[in-house]
Amino acid sequence: MNSQNGFLLSHIKYGENDAVLHCFTEDDGFQSYFLKGIYTKKNKKKALLLPLSHLSFSLLPVKGNGIQTISKFEMVKSSDIYTDIKCSTVVFFISDFLNQNLRHENKNQNIFFSIREFINELENRNYQAHYIFLIKILKIHGVAPLLNAGNFLDPETGTFSAEPMHQLFSEEVSAVWKMIISAPDPYRVKIPSAYRKDLLDSLLVYYHYHITDFQTPPSLEVIQQIFE
Repeated sequence: MNSQNGFLLSHIKYGENDAVLHCFTEDDGFQSYFLKGIYTKKNKKKALLLPLSHLSFSLLPVKGNGIQTISKFEMVKSSDIYTDIKCSTVVFFISDFLNQNLRHENKNQNIFFSIREFINELENRNYQAHYIFLIKILKIHGVAPLLNAGNFLDPETGTFSAEPMHQLFSEEVSAVWKMIISAPDPYRVKIPSAYRKDLLDSLLVYYHYHITDFQTPPSLEVIQQIFE
């Protein structure tokens, strides 16, 4: 029997009692699993199906071309982030983001451990952790902006220029990008609240330029409302 551990990105109810789980695992990257009977009245484990919950799975052997079936699962580590409205909004947004954009990602322990680090930051109530995390993912993919003397980030070229190249990439927002990219511990960078909305919008623009088939998370509107 195979075992895995991973972060839950999303789950879809299948029939009356079953579900399909989409996860990012430590050993195999993005994976989909079939979970039987999770929605029966007696099954209390459906409470564990939270966005980015860290789960360990025991898997049955694959039959034919079907997806693997979970025989049992447990939560690796419980977290209180789901009781905080801001934390739960951030974690839902990032799980939505990863579910949309990691579907073709194979084993990548840098991403896996970055997710774990991000969760730790949320547990410490770092409400700006999602901005940092999104730039960390760009670094892992090798498409983060290159630092130079310019004051305005050009999202298309990934370099800083002397003149503004995009309305969202003002000198102030570009300076925040520079601070995060160059910081030895980016999670300690303090992002001025006045620039956070434009920073998030600029991140999504940058992703559209540099990540193939990038999709904007449907939960974007929710996180924007919570952090207005």
